[in-house]
Amino acid sequence: MPYTFQPRRAFAARGTRPPVAAGPVPACVVNAVLRYHDEAHDQGGGRSLLRLSARRLRDAEVVQALGELARRAVGVSILWNEREEEIIRVLEATPTSLAA
Repeated sequence: MPYTFQPRRAFAARGTRPPVAAGPVPACVVNAVLRYHDEAHDQGGGRSLLRLSARRLRDAEVVQALGELARRAVGVSILWNEREEEIIRVLEATPTSLAA
C-alpha cells in the first residue's frame, strides 16, 4: 500500500506548526555585509567569502545601518568575485547550523 503524505494533519495532531522559510535576504543586509565586512576568506580563483564578525556587528555604525536585522546578518556570507567586483552568491546559514 503506498504511503500518503499529509503534512498539515500531522502537524495539527501534534499541536505544532510546520517550519516557515524566512524568505530572501533583505537588500540592506547584503549592502551592510559588503560595506562593513571585516572577515574576508580567500576561496581561490579570485573569489572571497565576506562576513561580519560578532564584534563588528556590535559597532555603532553597523547597528545603525541594520537595526533589528542585525540578528539576521550574523549568518549571512557573500561570495565575492574580486576580478569582476560583483556578487557571485549570497549564502545564509540556518539557525540550527549557527547553534552548532
